[in-house]
Amino acid sequence: MAEPDAGTPASAVSDYAPADFAQYNPQTALDMVNRIPGFSIQGDDDGSRGFGQASGNILINGQRVSGKSNGAEAALGRISATRVVRIEVVDGTTLDIPGLSGQVVNVTTDGEGGMSGTWRWKSRFRENLTPYFHEGVVTLSGGDERLNWSVEASSLPERGAHAGWESITTAGGTLLERRKEDVTNIADNASVSGSLSWTPSSGVVANLNGRVGIYQFDRKEISKTFPVDGLEGRRLFLSGEDEWNAEFGGDYELGFGPGRLKAIGLIRRENSPVNDSVRIGVVDGSDFSETRFSQTVDEGEYIGRGEYAWATGEGRDWQVSVENAFNFLEAETGLSIARDGQPFEIIPLPGANSRVEENRWEAAVTHGRALTEALRLQVSLGAEYSELTQSGDNTNAREFTRPKGFVSLSWQADPKLKLTARLDREVGQLDFFDFISSVNLNADNGNSGNAEIVPQQAWKWSLQAEKDFGAWGAATLNTYYSDIEDIVDRVPIGTGDGPGNLDTAWEIGVTLDTTLKLAKLGIPGGELTSFAEVYDSEVTDPLTGEVRRINDSQLYYVNMEFRQDVPGTDWAWGAFAEKFERNPYYQLGESGVEASTPGYAYAFVEHKDVFGLTATLAVGNLLNQKDNFRREIYETNRLGPVASIEDRNRRFGPIAIFELRGTL
Repeated sequence: MAEPDAGTPASAVSDYAPADFAQYNPQTALDMVNRIPGFSIQGDDDGSRGFGQASGNILINGQRVSGKSNGAEAALGRISATRVVRIEVVDGTTLDIPGLSGQVVNVTTDGEGGMSGTWRWKSRFRENLTPYFHEGVVTLSGGDERLNWSVEASSLPERGAHAGWESITTAGGTLLERRKEDVTNIADNASVSGSLSWTPSSGVVANLNGRVGIYQFDRKEISKTFPVDGLEGRRLFLSGEDEWNAEFGGDYELGFGPGRLKAIGLIRRENSPVNDSVRIGVVDGSDFSETRFSQTVDEGEYIGRGEYAWATGEGRDWQVSVENAFNFLEAETGLSIARDGQPFEIIPLPGANSRVEENRWEAAVTHGRALTEALRLQVSLGAEYSELTQSGDNTNAREFTRPKGFVSLSWQADPKLKLTARLDREVGQLDFFDFISSVNLNADNGNSGNAEIVPQQAWKWSLQAEKDFGAWGAATLNTYYSDIEDIVDRVPIGTGDGPGNLDTAWEIGVTLDTTLKLAKLGIPGGELTSFAEVYDSEVTDPLTGEVRRINDSQLYYVNMEFRQDVPGTDWAWGAFAEKFERNPYYQLGESGVEASTPGYAYAFVEHKDVFGLTATLAVGNLLNQKDNFRREIYETNRLGPVASIEDRNRRFGPIAIFELRGTL
């Protein structure tokens, strides 16, 4: 990347050419973007309500991708690196796309016609698991000045296993039972996706994209139980899911009067049947019981959005937007138990068979203007109206009107430093599963559906600093404070508990994304990238009245990768490590926390020309990470004494991965 000299005026744009990424031998546009110093992709499917204003930080040929699960990141993965002309990192507030602020990447592809493609194949070997050989992705893309297209077929299996001992003790530490546990998780995730873009000379811009996929998951947990005062037993937990999902989106934009009119549509559907069972008994066959839980969930989202944007002068633009979104979730659930060879008995589960719908309208006016050459302001004012209904076991109907919007101020302090301050009034997305009662057979607890939940709201202040250190690399620091109303946490419901709203809470967070180039430190072709996030929060527990952190929230996460592309050779090597910690979860009668110690790490070696292919060998779990879990179960609820403590420690051993990548 070319560096500006001292006389260069402040700029909100940094340009990268394909040659800037040549050392990494990228196969796709996504590979390139992932190597931009100090930059992290923000996912399109971030849980926001409806489609809304742009919230990601990726554009393709200046256009926002009309997708969520099949959004811009997925589209980048379908574009061959050979089709990338340039990549710009721009200040989001300088674009005529309301909602964008901070670093935004715009990927420009060629329009010279032709077709190109990529493929990737991976095999994985893991202790106590059958290896798999069917992970792979094939992409094709092509087009010309007016029509561009891309398609992808992928198979992304998931395999997991860990084993170890669990102890159950009294609050005073007296041993009650030991369990030797062995867990395997097997999932297959396959999909076909694609996109089509049409930009005729008339000035019309049209885009279509779609994705259909299946997800099949099976979990098995075998426990050998050794009670101190009892006979040796066995416990078998089985869980299976057979999901299909689909998403289709599109937009059409044309000149209209003094501005541009754009229509956006999105459809998402998902069907998820889940079947769980747990079998418990003594090794001699006595005291046997089997409990079954089944749930079939249908989910859907339909969004229509209209935007009209126009400019009133240099550096000044306006947009008016209207959106309608319809979401639903429908669950059919069954719970039954059989004891000592007797027929299954149905166990009533109130609130488990229900349908939840939300019909939401949103309108907003957004204005952006350049206050000076280096200072830009963007303001958005809007509101949403929501009709929320529930039928079936629980019935309810409510209406809400919520204000929303933001103010963003971006300052290009100098060519290498940019500051962005932002204030948002946010309305959170509802999780419709919170309305539906369910049972967790493996954890022996449940969730009471709550028909009274409302969307949480928050005032969020954030400040982002982006610093370009030239030949040394780059860093992006983001800090925020969120003052939350109606936060969704765990609350008592009848004789049980489940999701519900609490009056207030706050959360602060800091994220740091850095890239350090190591050539000046005597390691040519080397770089050190890292990402870290740290959070703190406060809420009042609805049962005990004590102040604690937000239920089951993240405390911190950090990762670091070293990579060296050895100059003058086709070799690269490196290592990666990560660690995280979560805050405890709280329910009416228990609390617990998961941890992974000491952390996960892997090392890799890569050759970029093995008969024209890129080959990578990686060895994982170098630190011998173990998965820990501890929970305290109370006699009545968390206001009373502890009845028992479960403490487990599971290890999963080494992992080996071999990958080949190439072009078509």
